[in-house]
Amino acid sequence: MSLPLPLALTTRLAPVAVLATAGWALSSGPLSAAPADDHESATRGATASPTAPSTSAATKTFTAAPAPCSAVTPGTVKSLVPGAKAAGKEIPSTDAAARRTCSWNALKEYDYRWLDVSFELSDTDAAAEKTYKARLTEKSGGGVVPGLGDAAYSVVNLTTEDKQQTREGVVLVRASNALVVITYNGSDFESKKAPSTDVINKGAIKAARDAVAALEGGR
Repeated sequence: MSLPLPLALTTRLAPVAVLATAGWALSSGPLSAAPADDHESATRGATASPTAPSTSAATKTFTAAPAPCSAVTPGTVKSLVPGAKAAGKEIPSTDAAARRTCSWNALKEYDYRWLDVSFELSDTDAAAEKTYKARLTEKSGGGVVPGLGDAAYSVVNLTTEDKQQTREGVVLVRASNALVVITYNGSDFESKKAPSTDVINKGAIKAARDAVAALEGGR
């Protein structure tokens, strides 16, 4: 059986052509690092004394992004993306120490699911917080997720193209100097309906809890 797919979904079919799947990947902006300026003090008419090392220098809690494809448990992958291989597929990164992403996707009968897990590191907690707040300005209609990292936010949106619905949930978590970004979406190509908001939201939060636990466990 061949199924007509929306043009926007077709662009994500390449990794799973044999499954005739569709979806689209999360894109996010570059991390911003907060520069630190050193200031020297001098006394008029006298030689300046050596500046003592700063005691307030920031220490990175997380110095490297964890392996993203093992950050979500096999049980979570099985429940959120039926039919996907637990190993997932890591997306190439220009700086693997600072950012790593893994994706899972599968089509089971007519039911399609896509999951992305991404870790992004900043130089300081303050820089990560700034990026987190900037990302929130791009989202609307969501809410705070309690008990997850230092701060967490979740939002779910529905899109329709060529009468095919897709519902996508995004969970953004800040933990010290790291951001964890989860994207989870799904479609039913038989009914052309999308999974419920509750299903997508709870699934994205479940993956986020796994990912944050993996991040903190590797510190």
